[in-house]
Amino acid sequence: MSAQLVVLYHTPVDPTAFEQYYQGTHVPLAKQIPGLRSYTINKGPIASPAGASPYFLVATLAFDSLDALQSALGSPEGGAAAADVPNFATGGVTMLMFETTAL
Repeated sequence: MSAQLVVLYHTPVDPTAFEQYYQGTHVPLAKQIPGLRSYTINKGPIASPAGASPYFLVATLAFDSLDALQSALGSPEGGAAAADVPNFATGGVTMLMFETTAL
């Protein structure tokens, strides 16, 4: 069993500023979160079955378990990454946490 944190970033006010800050500042912070097993983001535009999506970027962070994920978010590094989100996510953000299982 593993767990994932999916972060859905809504379209920001300034996409170029978002990209620069996200890649240059936020990603290095988030990669310091203890227990992080993988960190992926979408490549290119995000679509939905209905067409356009309100999302600009989707980040998926994987951990060993939901307990490990929650512990990681409660760490100083997790707190620093969470506190950084308002610095660049001007369009808003939705975060989802869940356990995963292979089918």
